[in-house]
Amino acid sequence: MPTPLDRALHSKNLFMGFAGMVTAAAAWAIWGNDMFPEQADPTGDPEQWTVDEMRRWLRARGLMPDGKATRDELLERVKANLRIPRNTST
Repeated sequence: MPTPLDRALHSKNLFMGFAGMVTAAAAWAIWGNDMFPEQADPTGDPEQWTVDEMRRWLRARGLMPDGKATRDELLERVKANLRIPRNTST
């Protein structure tokens, strides 16, 4: 009598799930970040940026923002690093 593990190993759903993951990994390897381009940097006065825009701007420069940072702390860090170019090697 087959065990649940035997039935799972012979399942078409398991095979299809594995094939889907391999296909997704191959598509990512072929197209990479071109499929999901990065958002453009926010422009204008940093005082007017949202918290998400400030976090994205800092992350793009490798200045990983603290998850608990306040808006004022993020703004201060953005202003202190305005001359750092975007990190395009990722």
